Amino acid sequence: MSEIDILYQISNLKEIDYKNTLAITGIIEILIEKNIITRSEFIKKINELDSEVSKDLQNI
Repeated sequence: MSEIDILYQISNLKEIDYKNTLAITGIIEILIEKNIITRSEFIKKINELDSEVSKDLQNI
């Protein structure tokens, strides 16, 4: 695989990551607008998940 192929694949991954992030953000905003979740509940859950992942990584 050439360096150009690798750079092309990295570029594609960045675009896919951006689109996925945009889609997730849109879904979250709709859930908040429809009062299905609150922004503070969302932030709390993010912090909980981050803490769990950090603990799991420490145990590796």
